[in-house]
Amino acid sequence: MSRFERAQHVGLMIRALGGVARTTTLLDRGVSRHDMNLAMRAGIAVRVRRGWLATSDADRMLVQAARHAVVLTCLTQAKRLGLWVHDTDPGLHWGATPGSSGGKPGTAHVHWAKPLLPRHPDALEDPLENVLALVADCAPYEQALATWETALNKGLVQRGALTRLPLKSSARRILDDATPFADSGLETYLHPRRRWLRLPLRFQIWIDGHRVDTLIGDRLVLQIDGATHTGAQRNEDIRHDAALALMGYHVIRVGYRQVMDEWHVVQDLIMRAVAQGLHRSSAG
Repeated sequence: MSRFERAQHVGLMIRALGGVARTTTLLDRGVSRHDMNLAMRAGIAVRVRRGWLATSDADRMLVQAARHAVVLTCLTQAKRLGLWVHDTDPGLHWGATPGSSGGKPGTAHVHWAKPLLPRHPDALEDPLENVLALVADCAPYEQALATWETALNKGLVQRGALTRLPLKSSARRILDDATPFADSGLETYLHPRRRWLRLPLRFQIWIDGHRVDTLIGDRLVLQIDGATHTGAQRNEDIRHDAALALMGYHVIRVGYRQVMDEWHVVQDLIMRAVAQGLHRSSAG
């Protein structure tokens, strides 16, 4: 095998480990320090810091985590996992084990809390359970609840496993309130906001062959439009709204920005509809 081929082999090994790897792990897999140096001279690998190498095209966030001896966690890792995160820029959230040398003040929000699950020395991304625990402490209640519910909805974590962990009171409250049925964070936001109505609330139920976001009482339907409700989807929504009206339902359809930024308007619509009895099957 030529020098270049050996250097390429090092690059393949690092890439198999996620693009950023500890040199001790590479050594354990049979990669010599000489070949690592060949890879760096060939530009295939770069030294992140002492004891860590990365491919030249490695994920920049992972490279940063290795450079600062931290893991990606909290809102940063939640977003990377495709969980619901409020659309304001959360900045970088890093996790560092208490007593370690990880993290630097001012470069990111560093969480020094003891993790629920131990972090492997090779890990640059926190386990989901650690992520959720930190989100519960870091984000406002509604936003944290939305993140937890999307994790449950996607089947990335099981409620039973979470209940057996030593959760703090903030996380325990969210777990008690969380359900796996919300398709989006928007729906999660509506749960606590409508609880005060003391009316039956059913989420994601099927009426006339289509799923509705929320049924309040017997006949009041609340639908929430996301960014995909355009074109053919929008036309189908209009058709289904008309079908629901003919069946005696009253439909309130609102958009993302109304829920997030103008909730008082949405709440007023719901209260007026309830006051008129439009949530009851006997409403005229």
